[in-house]
Amino acid sequence: MSSQDPGEFVIESQKFRIDDNGVILAVSDGMGGALAGEVASKMAVETICQKFLDDEPEKTIAPEELNQSLISKLYDATVYANHLIHHQGRTDAQFQGMGATFTGIGITPEAIDLIQVGDSRAYLVRNSQIYQVTKDQSLVQQLIDAGQIQPEEAETHTLKNVILQALGAQNEIFPVSARLLPQRNDVLLLCSDGLSNKIGGSDMQRIILDNFDQLQIAAAELVKEANERGGEDNITLILVKLRGDTLPKPTGNEIKLELLNLGNIHDTAEQDTMEILK
Repeated sequence: MSSQDPGEFVIESQKFRIDDNGVILAVSDGMGGALAGEVASKMAVETICQKFLDDEPEKTIAPEELNQSLISKLYDATVYANHLIHHQGRTDAQFQGMGATFTGIGITPEAIDLIQVGDSRAYLVRNSQIYQVTKDQSLVQQLIDAGQIQPEEAETHTLKNVILQALGAQNEIFPVSARLLPQRNDVLLLCSDGLSNKIGGSDMQRIILDNFDQLQIAAAELVKEANERGGEDNITLILVKLRGDTLPKPTGNEIKLELLNLGNIHDTAEQDTMEILK
């Protein structure tokens, strides 16, 4: 279930099967002016998708190797997209300074893998609770982590729109990669800051749970509510629910997020426990 509101409201709904090669979903939010931002975000998504198509294996990958293959490809494709967007911005004056955030997930029956560059977010709704499973790569988040400002101050901070990295903005990027284990009836929300800047976690939770079996309506309601609160920025979001009897039933309210080492994703950089958003 995806929705985008660039002035005109576009909504799409699609069912898909998580097959032997997994599924990739992504949100990208452009920056650098209307034209340049649109080009950058389009390049990000199209480049990464094409990279997957070009590298499609001739034979089915063994289940125990699938997650390793998926996150490796997603990481490599993200770095490659950064290179292309950065080059375009340097060689074409009308696109100088363009960039794009990118948050993508790879889903298999065994894991949900995540790549993030910038401040487009991913949320997880599980067992009637909502968790933010990404951390904004932004200056205000850095100030929060350092204890210099409180989270509620970030919403009105003068530097709230400053992000620390974006595809195309610099020659080298450091995508954050993470993994969590899927459970039955998980709902994943990927969104641009046009949504997360206007709607907090508790309101997202309310809207999604009120329309849990009709995510198309939930997406429309999220966009509508964000617009009613100002909605001056483009709003892009993806909502997806994981179904299937082979997935484990949800248990407890603790989410373990495994942060992956970018140099060697077999190594765990750290384990983070997600807190319920209020």
